[in-house]
Amino acid sequence: QTSTQAGMMMAMRTSQQVLRAAGGHRNSIYRMQSRGVVAHAASGIATPGWQVKMLYDGDCPLCMKEVDFLKGRDSGKGKIAFVDIASPSYDAAANAGITFEEAMERIHAITADGRVITDIAVFRTLYEAVGLGYVYAITSNPTVENLANKVYGFWAKYRTQLTGREAMGIILARRQQAKAAAMSNSTAPASLCTDEDTACEIPPHKLK
Repeated sequence: QTSTQAGMMMAMRTSQQVLRAAGGHRNSIYRMQSRGVVAHAASGIATPGWQVKMLYDGDCPLCMKEVDFLKGRDSGKGKIAFVDIASPSYDAAANAGITFEEAMERIHAITADGRVITDIAVFRTLYEAVGLGYVYAITSNPTVENLANKVYGFWAKYRTQLTGREAMGIILARRQQAKAAAMSNSTAPASLCTDEDTACEIPPHKLK
């Protein structure tokens, strides 16, 4: 009987240790989630805290109404990461290689595991992330999705003109010109002359 009681006590102590360890592990995971990162213990790979990243055109007034709505629904949850492709600092390399031109021609989103989504599937994924999946649920049907993509494709092609902006081609050309000018300025050699009121003489060794 004594040995049985001792065995039970040992088992209870072991169970308590396991529970404490599990509780510590849960707290650790919670702290990591609060910083926007969840670590996969098995692989050692960290994935973003957000579920989907939305690439949007910040210069599009109608698009911004949708973005503001989603931001409001996502407030405090952080399930959606919002990236403005119209920003001069937009970096394709940080967004699955999606260029400004590609992102302007049709909507893109990137899931936490790196998958790139386009067209109506983007809206379906975004609305699912904020608990409104039923809004676009019908587009899960291939026939409906195909039709919806055709309608969206027309809108995407002419959306800049339909919202009072320049044609898409002009906007893309302006972006390319701005990018080329920025690159030109960054590679241009610094002037050896700083005083515009006096003649500038370049040292002979600088001409070689």
